[in-house]
Amino acid sequence: MMYILAPSLLAADFTILGEQIREIQKAGVNYLHIDVMDGMFVPSISFGMPLIASIRSATTQFFDVHLMITDPIRYIKDFAECGADGITFHLEAADHVDEVIDRIHSLGLKAGLSIKPSTPLEEVYPYLPKLDTVLIMSVEPGFGGQAFMDEAYGRIAELRKYINSHCLPVKIEVDGGIGKKNVREVLRAGADICVAGSAVFKKRSISENIAHFMEAFHECEEEAGKPVTE
Repeated sequence: MMYILAPSLLAADFTILGEQIREIQKAGVNYLHIDVMDGMFVPSISFGMPLIASIRSATTQFFDVHLMITDPIRYIKDFAECGADGITFHLEAADHVDEVIDRIHSLGLKAGLSIKPSTPLEEVYPYLPKLDTVLIMSVEPGFGGQAFMDEAYGRIAELRKYINSHCLPVKIEVDGGIGKKNVREVLRAGADICVAGSAVFKKRSISENIAHFMEAFHECEEEAGKPVTE
């Protein structure tokens, strides 16, 4: 099992986006989390296909595209063509979840399913055998900079227990309010991938912020006897 940091571009400085992406990759981070919001499923509107296409040639990092949009199956092919490596969509936003997962996989991409804090975990279980990741929202989706909801720890742990007991190779991704103070507890609860926006892009330099995450990753991986990775 590997711990992965996925910096969220929602918190980046778009006047120097290319420079920041290069700094992230130089620091040893191989993921970028890209939030796509349509103003309908969530109140905010964010970037879409043109932004992803424009930065695709600038990096070899894994583009972890998180669709917070209504009826996501409409745009799966478009996001694949503009450079996504994995697409995560919301269970609450799709009428036919299986069809969306199959569409993502048919294009050679990793498929993830996300749920809001109020959605019961049990609603995800039927789809786990087909998924690469489950994204647990630890804030209400749609806005960056929110505080981590403590009830997410129990949800992460419960999902980890279910995945392990069924011997499923599904990674748990957690998004919202993760930083230096709580990343260890998120990992110990059972997360594999931590999405972080403000904690990567704000205050100190990006490389210093990433170093704090890597320190936590090393510590938790050594505790669990796991190989140290990005």
